[in-house]
Amino acid sequence: MDSGGSTDMTLAFELEALKALADPNDVFNNARQWTEYVGVVSEKPTYVVTNFTRKHRVRQDFFSGPRGVEESLENIAGQFDTDRHVFVGVDDEDEAVAEATGWEFLQVEDAAEAAGWVLATEEPDEDEAPEESSRDDWP
Repeated sequence: MDSGGSTDMTLAFELEALKALADPNDVFNNARQWTEYVGVVSEKPTYVVTNFTRKHRVRQDFFSGPRGVEESLENIAGQFDTDRHVFVGVDDEDEAVAEATGWEFLQVEDAAEAAGWVLATEEPDEDEAPEESSRDDWP
């Protein structure tokens, strides 16, 4: 992703946007090369975000905690004083929150294309147990 040569950026992923990526850990490691801070925000309970980031070995600089996305973005912008604040989301609601809080908005597909990230083919539900893998050669 072209940041104009500056790494003075805070990058926030909505949890659903992060789930849409094939390798969230790789995405965070890549983003750290051209951002100052990177983290996750979500309306979901804290344990859902924590479980996902641990499972995928994502080391985040911030997360939303018990707050909603809008309040989290406002607090993050105040805490991390960078030239740019970019929110990667999945839908019009995410875009509206970004606009309301003064953050730049990127659809996850556009961010992935610009940065060379691979999108996941399926998005497992964090509330469901993982399915056992089935063998195609069984009757």
